[in-house]
Amino acid sequence: MPKTARIPPVVPHDDHIVTAKEALEVSFLRLEQEVEIRLVAAALRAGWSADDALDAIDQLKAEENRQ
Repeated sequence: MPKTARIPPVVPHDDHIVTAKEALEVSFLRLEQEVEIRLVAAALRAGWSADDALDAIDQLKAEENRQ
């Protein structure tokens, strides 16, 4: 199955006018979720617990929001 089959079709701007935020929000949230899954998986492979991995991710997010 080609990779593009997983990507939903993009609605042309003429058919539905949205803000840039609305257009990108779903993709951004999916990417954010995929990154978190990969980080937790890497931490588990390294011997961390899932709770420790999630706590570390939360700490990184908090530091990023402060900057």
